Parts: sequence; C-alpha cells; structure tokens
Amino acid sequence: MTSRQDSGQAACRVPTGLERSIAAPPRGSLFHSFFLGGFECSTHRLASGKRLDLIAATGHDRHAAADYARLRAHGIRTVREGIRWHLIERTPHHYHFESLLPMLRAARAAGLQVIWDLCHFGWPDDLDVFSADFVSRFARLARAFALLLADETDTTPFITPMNEISFVAWAAGEMGHIYPFLRGRGDELKEQLVRATIAGIEAIWDVSPHARICHVDPVFNVVADPARPHERAVAEANRQSQYQAWDMLCGRQAAHLGGGDKYLDIVGVNYYPWNQWIYFTPEEAGPLLPRSHSAYRPFRDILREVFARYQRPLFVSETGAEGDARPDWLWYVSAEVGAALRQGLPVEGICLYPIVNFPGWENDRYCHNGLWDYPTEAGEREIHQPFAEELHRQQIICEEMRRICHAV
Repeated sequence: MTSRQDSGQAACRVPTGLERSIAAPPRGSLFHSFFLGGFECSTHRLASGKRLDLIAATGHDRHAAADYARLRAHGIRTVREGIRWHLIERTPHHYHFESLLPMLRAARAAGLQVIWDLCHFGWPDDLDVFSADFVSRFARLARAFALLLADETDTTPFITPMNEISFVAWAAGEMGHIYPFLRGRGDELKEQLVRATIAGIEAIWDVSPHARICHVDPVFNVVADPARPHERAVAEANRQSQYQAWDMLCGRQAAHLGGGDKYLDIVGVNYYPWNQWIYFTPEEAGPLLPRSHSAYRPFRDILREVFARYQRPLFVSETGAEGDARPDWLWYVSAEVGAALRQGLPVEGICLYPIVNFPGWENDRYCHNGLWDYPTEAGEREIHQPFAEELHRQQIICEEMRRICHAV
C-alpha cells in the first residue's frame, strides 16, 4: 500500500488558502478539470412505492446555479448529472424537459462540462424493463435528449446511457434489493440493459456523431477465505463478473446483442472503501478487506487490469467516503491514480461522488459524504473544510502530474 511518504506529496508546497485558480487542463484531456463533481440523481422506486428523486432531495434542482458557482470556485469544471426519465416522459413518446432545462442552462452559463446520465436506476412506471418497448422507448429518449443538447449547446456531448448496468442487474434482477425487486433474473436483465444502451448510443450518434459515451460500473476485488481454499474458483468467477456488461457492449460476450468495439468508448470505474471483500456466498458478501490487509489489492492494479482488458480511456466515475474518512480516502485514491498515471495509464479524472450530502435511499439517513452539506433556504451550503483542503492539495499534485504525462 502506498504511504504518504512515498507518494511524493510531502515535497510539494501546498498553498494555505483555497483561493488559487486551477489552471486549464492539458491539451488532449477529455475533461475540463481532473477532479469532477457528481450529483446523486437516483430515481428508482422503493419497496414502499415511494419514488426517489435525489436531485430534488438535495436541493440541487433549486440551487443549481449556486452549486455550479461553488464548483468553479474550487477548481471543478466537469460534473456528472442525471436527467429524470420519469419526469421527462410522463406520457409515452412525449418529452417534457422543464425539469432539466434550468440545470442545463445553469451549467452552460457557468462554463461547466457535463456528463449526463440518461437512466440512473429509474424509468417511467408504465414500462416493463424486459419488454421490447423498453429498448425502443429508451432509444427515443436518447434521441430526444441529443436533439435538446444540439439546440442548447455547441459543445461535444458526454453521455452515460445506462448507469451501472452490472450493479442494476445484480441488485434489481438477481438479489431483489432495488426496483423491480427480482431474483434469479440478473443475467437476463443485464442483457436487456445492454440492448437498450446500444440502441440509445445509435440514437445519440444519429443526432451527434461526435458524442462521447461513458460506461460506468463498479470495480471490485473478491478473494477466497484462506480457510476455505476450495472457494478460490468461485470467488474469482465472482470477481470476473464485473466485466460482463463491458464485454457485452464491445461484443466479446453475448454476441447476439449486437455489441462491438465502437460502443465501448470511455470506461468509468466506481470505487469505494467497501469494494474489496472476502467471498462468502453468492447471495452475501463476506467481511470487507481493509487497506491494511495483505489481500487488499492496490487500486492502481485494478485500473491497470481494466485498461489492459479494454485499451480505453479511463476515469474514476465515482469515489468517496463518509464522515471523517473523506480526506484520507481522497488521498488514497488520488495517490493510486497518480501511480497509475506514472505507469502510463490514461486515467482522465476522479469524480467526487456525491459532491453534496444526501439522504439515504431507504431511510433518509443523513449521509455525510459530500464536499458540501444540505442547502439553506438561500441556497448556501456549508463546506467540509478538511475535505476541501485535501482536495486542493490533490488538485495541485494530480493536475501537474497529468500535464507531465500528456507532455511525454
């Protein structure tokens, strides 16, 4: 595991304030800033029937302009956002973008680059996710959104068609944890979401052939308990499952879906403190592996494996921790990404996710995992100062390292 001493950070002079303006990214970079901010935008239904709307719950829809100004003031010029399909297509094939336009225009006015999620766990109530209509409706939504972007902006679109295909297939189709709460249909759901994604990409490219497509899923490490060596093969199969959706998209698996190399553009990896564990059962993860554990795999190695497999630009599309662990986790991920950059891996950025605190899905638990807190009525948000200071240190280190890597 990398230590603070050998990461090279101790030799860097760190300004005492947070007022320093972060310079423009190096030529050839995908994103306008190395560090991105991601706004939680889940919209799925809970078992109670309640539909989540985290954009509204965090006040981001009401205070988007102020949120974007805060991001710019802290050197963040690229964000992850989501559209809310259930609000946009309240009636089949009729699109109402009034829930989106204020955010889109506020981002444009702030000069921010946006990566838009089209489906972040939620879809209209009338849609059966396994139907052919789901695929065609998603493609029509993607086309309508691409047309809107073409009318409203003149920049290259960055779009994530379907957020976390593998996670949704596991959580919603295999384990029954989230809507539609199914069990034993994970592979079927994964294939269906890949079908919809491919149809959506084609619809986007029909409008904007230059659009960039981001595919986001968790990366993780699973190891067998040394006391149960007979489980090594099944633990490794569990670990390899993280690649199935990307393999389907690029045509390496389930060729009947129509995947191909062109569909796998930018690979986004989501990585959190709980993404390494000891295999227990197919239904339940075992104990988490702390970073101090001998079996813990350095994040740089995970990034290297993903790149070796796909040879695509990478970015850390989600990462973060809760409470007082936020600064240290940011340091760890940044140090590992820095090591990956020195090894020549094309890691384009790190997205802090979520960038503002949010209420937990199931119980409205107050999740202290953002850089900023809930908003006041006036739209002000209290900043988590230790997190902000660590971010500023990492911006200086990582962006300078990226310039050096791009210049080589």
